[in-house]
This record gives sequence, structure tokens and C-alpha cells, in this order.
Amino acid sequence: MPKMKSHTGMGKRVKVTGSGKIVAQQAGLRHNLEKKASKHTRRLTGTVEVAAVDAKRIKKLLGR
Repeated sequence: MPKMKSHTGMGKRVKVTGSGKIVAQQAGLRHNLEKKASKHTRRLTGTVEVAAVDAKRIKKLLGR
């Protein structure tokens, strides 16, 4: 049986914390920034914990 390979693209997009939580960059900060309020763009900076429904799928892609 061959080894399970982790999804390298997903590994570049998310980070697993020491306690096992999955954190990722918030969406919506790539384009159309002139239209968005400064308050909005500031709120989108930084990383947040991934939603529970997505976490299960992401963990499978990471081979965890």
C-alpha cells in the first residue's frame, strides 16, 4: 500500500496550531479594495480559526 500524500496546496494555505486548531487567512482581501471601507479591510487582516464544517475536510487533505 503506498503512502498517503498530503495536499501540498492546502498545506501552504492553512496552519495547524499546537492544540490542533486550523487557522487560515480571511477571505475577501485580494481585490476591489478601493470600494471597501478601511474599517472593513482592517477587520479582514490576520488569521482566524477555520469553520468546524471545513476543518474536517481540511484535516483529511492534510493527512491528519
